[in-house]
Amino acid sequence: MYFPYLRGKQFELIAIRELVENDLINDNVVPIIEPVKLTSTLKITLNRFIEKERKIVLILNPQISKTTVEEDEEFRKLLSNEYIIKGHIMNTNSDYEINRLIGAGVSLSELLVINSEASHLSKFKTIFKDVYPSITVIPDDTLFRRSVPSEKVLLMDRFPKEERNVDYKDKDVFFSADHLFYQSESYKGFSDYSIIGNRFDEAGFAPYAVAIHIVYFNEDEYLNVISFVSDTNDDISDPANKFYEAVTYLKKWTANREIDTEGLRQFIKHYENETYPGLGTVKKLSVMHHLELMSQYIDRKLFQ
Repeated sequence: MYFPYLRGKQFELIAIRELVENDLINDNVVPIIEPVKLTSTLKITLNRFIEKERKIVLILNPQISKTTVEEDEEFRKLLSNEYIIKGHIMNTNSDYEINRLIGAGVSLSELLVINSEASHLSKFKTIFKDVYPSITVIPDDTLFRRSVPSEKVLLMDRFPKEERNVDYKDKDVFFSADHLFYQSESYKGFSDYSIIGNRFDEAGFAPYAVAIHIVYFNEDEYLNVISFVSDTNDDISDPANKFYEAVTYLKKWTANREIDTEGLRQFIKHYENETYPGLGTVKKLSVMHHLELMSQYIDRKLFQ
């Protein structure tokens, strides 16, 4: 199973909402959302997953914001639905936070727990000494693998982050092979931060260059990520032209590739119509492409 980890910003939420609305990802793709804010976009997204009878994980104690999900009545009602998996990030306050969940009627066995710091492993073992979480998400580290014997999911930041968009120019690099080896390494699933990366930046900015990041399978079935970058990158002016330069490179690349996802189709449509969708939509389409591609891969493997 694939558990893409997203930070709940607007266009990331819209990406997974459009995928589930149009049945473009299967039951083996379960997004994990760490919310930035309790927005209407988040509520609509959760409701779409419920309507489609698809599971999604909502982190109840996000570490990137002071959002408290269970204190909002509308979201508290959503949490009672069977398709909303309750997530918890291990931290210094986990004893208190999990005791609150237990007091609210939440069972330890229904939690998905993110455990990424070795300093919290002892607390994890104490809290879950009798009842294990349904899933424990851990990094690719021997200590964690030994400490979490079962129902574990591998989470790694696989996106090779650069400081500036222009630094991605002509980059076509290895992204991940977790999808090939997670089962043989006794993981229930694998997770990553898609083409966004783990580093969280709430504020946007006007870039000098526009970059489109596309993952694809190479001849060994490893995932690579290729970046298509604009040429006129001396200042922040004319982002529409910068996008068209980048998407022109993408269009040429797809001519020799047998890849078909809704995200790619929308990129090509913008190229053909010479339209500029905005930088948020550029990220949305890249995320959509990645998640749908992984869904197609899992489907293919299941029916081999």
